[in-house]
Amino acid sequence: MKKYLFAIFFFSLTLSLSAQHHDASHQYIWPSDSLVGQKLHHWQDIKFGLMMHWGAYSQWGIVESWSLCPEDEPWCQRRGPYSNNWYEYVKAYEGLQTTFNPVQFAPEKWAAAAKEAGMKYLVFTTKHHDGFCMFDTRQTDYKITDAKSPFSNHPRANVTKEIFQAFREQDFMIGAYFSKPDWHSNDYWWPYFPPKDRNPSYDPAKYPERWESFKNFTYNQIRELMEGYGKVDILWLDGGWVRPKETIDPSVSWQKSIPYSQDIDMRSIAAMARKRQPGLLVVDRTVSGEFENYVTPEQQVPTSYLPYPWESCITMGNSWSYVPNDKYKPAATIIRLLTDIVSRGGNLLLNIAPGPDGEWDPTAYERLQEVGAWMKVNGEAIYETQGDSLYGPQEQIVFTRKDGITYAIYRANDGETAPPARIRLTNFSAPEKGGVQMLGIDKKLKWVQQEKDLVISVPESIRKQPPCPYAWVFKISTSVRQ
Repeated sequence: MKKYLFAIFFFSLTLSLSAQHHDASHQYIWPSDSLVGQKLHHWQDIKFGLMMHWGAYSQWGIVESWSLCPEDEPWCQRRGPYSNNWYEYVKAYEGLQTTFNPVQFAPEKWAAAAKEAGMKYLVFTTKHHDGFCMFDTRQTDYKITDAKSPFSNHPRANVTKEIFQAFREQDFMIGAYFSKPDWHSNDYWWPYFPPKDRNPSYDPAKYPERWESFKNFTYNQIRELMEGYGKVDILWLDGGWVRPKETIDPSVSWQKSIPYSQDIDMRSIAAMARKRQPGLLVVDRTVSGEFENYVTPEQQVPTSYLPYPWESCITMGNSWSYVPNDKYKPAATIIRLLTDIVSRGGNLLLNIAPGPDGEWDPTAYERLQEVGAWMKVNGEAIYETQGDSLYGPQEQIVFTRKDGITYAIYRANDGETAPPARIRLTNFSAPEKGGVQMLGIDKKLKWVQQEKDLVISVPESIRKQPPCPYAWVFKISTSVRQ
């Protein structure tokens, strides 16, 4: 996960790609473990999740981790009094551990707001690329629970455990984000060779003992998360350049720059994790194969239905991490994103970044309330549905379906406060006894079949007082395509 969003948002099809995006996989492997398959099916049904990027970096209001990376990319730009000297900057950045004190931390408030919005799973950044651990690891003292951190004396200092428990009590699936690269570790960025980029500062093949030490460090941290933090449903692994050489795809621009193999033995990690957490979904993102149980396009919505499990991870604001006065997407945009994604067979993982005090921006709560009000009316067209592999988007309309029912979701344009008097669904037919209803309205609507199109009439009384803003759902029973 990374950087600020530098591109224009297109409502109809997609969000612009971030600089290191996930290209949708064409090599998906369905899990053979029946428990993993069952959990994956449940995850596909719940559709809407919360992500949180949070760490000591939030004190500076900067992009998470990436300003440490000595690459000439806009998301790696350093700012502030130490920006002209990388070594001084790293020292000051890592010194943020000694001032990080999120005394407003109250994860129950977040969990309640997310549940009210209709979210049903969580992915939290236990450790980002900078290596600062938001959990009480025994492998390093670069963690929120170390004595150098003023928050370490707080009774809820192990924030990962507290967050997981708060969301678990609200019946959320629990996901642990974990960065495979660790730029604080001397076994990844070995000081003997100063780092040149995001990769290890040495060739692992030339120094196998050092790389083996890093592999053990990674394995042991993940084992801690699997053993000491209650039931975990998803292990969400970021940092896709940490991968075996044979998995590098030279046709993907960012993968061409990976200089050498970085195999951390995912088979052993997955086996260990699933022994402790049976049925665990493992998401080794961007590394196609048996350890990428679902695909994760970032800041991007695929333009059509995809036949394998996937999730778009997208920021509510413009940044993954906390930035003062960040601009948050309107509720209408979030609902359009959600309906686009679900209609194409995916899930939406929406990121909200807590601030250095341990609170969300008030606007984030407002957005979740607005989305939640819409979901209370229309959640039937979202949860436990299948994406639309038949009709495709029709201007402002997208489709979902389940159990002999098709849901046609009409999304309002800017300034549009009610659906039009006529809704036309092209190449769509309904049986003579089929019914049409708008969710939130307790009566059937009139409709006619005009050759290959279904035309629904919306009464003036409904148009004057629609059941919700932003988008309206038409529930059509037993629909089939001509």
